[in-house]
Amino acid sequence: MELDKALSIAASGMDAQTTRLRVIAENLANQDSTGSKPGADPYRRRTVSFENRLDQQLGAQTVRVKQVGQDKSEFPLHYDPSNPAANAQGYVKQPNVNSLVEIMDMREAERSYSANLSVMQASRSMLTRTIDLLK
Repeated sequence: MELDKALSIAASGMDAQTTRLRVIAENLANQDSTGSKPGADPYRRRTVSFENRLDQQLGAQTVRVKQVGQDKSEFPLHYDPSNPAANAQGYVKQPNVNSLVEIMDMREAERSYSANLSVMQASRSMLTRTIDLLK
């Protein structure tokens, strides 16, 4: 039955977006986490990359998380000589997390999750109607 394939494909998309939302939440929670010693690196932003995968059982392409990596961009410096993590010049390395970027990624992930949920609800509704017709 093709409706069960649609449910499985949508479930894999929802699973991937759930991982993405978890990583975004982690980034936002640590956006102010600096190092504890002078010159120590602060929290480094994490990223999620996806890949298409052929599911042999379904005979369809599904999405999955390829890897959860780290953003290698530079850490911004903030002048705060009273901070214990300040270097000799008084600068503290800040995490490379931009809350605006994280919020936009969260909105995109939420919309993708919602679209997959709509597919699941439509498939479930069709299955229910089919069962009702067979009664």
